Amino acid sequence: MKNNAKKILLSIFIVTQLFFGVNLFRGTTFAIDDPCSSKSGQDKVSCYDNQVNLLNSQAKTLANQIAQYDAQINLTQLKISDTEAKIQLLGGRIDQLEISLISLTQAFSARAIETYKLSRFENSFVYILTASDLSEAVSRFHYLQRVQREDTNLMEKLQTAQTVYKGQKTDQETLQSQLISQKAQLDQQKAAKASLLAVTQNNESIFAKLRDEAAAELAAVSGLGKETFMRDVNTGDVIGNIISSASGCSSGRHLHFEVHQGDSLANPNDYLSQTSFSYSYSSDQYGYFGQISPHGSWPWPIEQPIIINQGFGQTGYGKDVGYPGGVHAGIDMDSDSSTQVKAVHSGKLYGGAIQCGGAFPGTLYYAKVDNGDGNTVWYLHMIPQ
Repeated sequence: MKNNAKKILLSIFIVTQLFFGVNLFRGTTFAIDDPCSSKSGQDKVSCYDNQVNLLNSQAKTLANQIAQYDAQINLTQLKISDTEAKIQLLGGRIDQLEISLISLTQAFSARAIETYKLSRFENSFVYILTASDLSEAVSRFHYLQRVQREDTNLMEKLQTAQTVYKGQKTDQETLQSQLISQKAQLDQQKAAKASLLAVTQNNESIFAKLRDEAAAELAAVSGLGKETFMRDVNTGDVIGNIISSASGCSSGRHLHFEVHQGDSLANPNDYLSQTSFSYSYSSDQYGYFGQISPHGSWPWPIEQPIIINQGFGQTGYGKDVGYPGGVHAGIDMDSDSSTQVKAVHSGKLYGGAIQCGGAFPGTLYYAKVDNGDGNTVWYLHMIPQ
């Protein structure tokens, strides 16, 4: 009953994504107004904070995603300006402290010389007793007391200045580290926005198609597709071919490779063996589309040369197109030499299909192999055979 309830809830989610996610602005490009541009200071920071939270809670459209990136970028730029101002202010204080330290050190050195001269007398008591009369003895006594007080006061000031100086330098180093982190975050946000605009061509309908694809993949691996047992297979057996072009629920030719361990999602990098590969995107987009680090024992399901279109895990792309938690559940790959797909492990082969709607309705075809050891391997966007 629990599984049926989960499927019903998931079905409602998928239908909502696939059929009611249509946006009135599909097929259009747009410009975004900045609602916080007229504000300043902390009001502007608060405005962008609220804007990010508001956009994050709204429906996922391309316009919304770009507006959210713009708000995040503007907020980060404000934080960078604030940090730079604090560093500049702290730098001025540190310069003043350095001057004070130099003056106190010089004064303390001068006092040390005077104290040394005074110490040439055998002791303070002898210094007082050698006075010519009582008045001079009292005068010498008060003089010694004043010297001791001034030395103590000067030492305390020097120690306080050194402590404050060290604290301010530590604060400055912390702010410098914070500034480096903020600038790196700004670079990532700008790169993510640029990647989103590139992959969607700033077109709402393309973005909708990508979201439909993500929803269809989730539906298939959640057991909502129609599946048929085909045969038992061995490791290396050909189980079908990658669909050679964009198709229903697919933005382009690729194989989505996903592994489940029981009811839990597993990391394909833990299973696929080390091999040579290249990415279909540049290194400055690794944070947006992800990277891979295979270190398992399974052979790869496709022939060399292997091209990676998207990595496993939480990525900027996964967040933008609506994967749960922003996590892309598998590895997207392709081969330049063949469309053949091979079983990475022996087991029972099932062929499956699921209808998907949204911007580009069609059918998502896939293969599933139950390894018989608790692991299930999914091969999406391919025709099983």
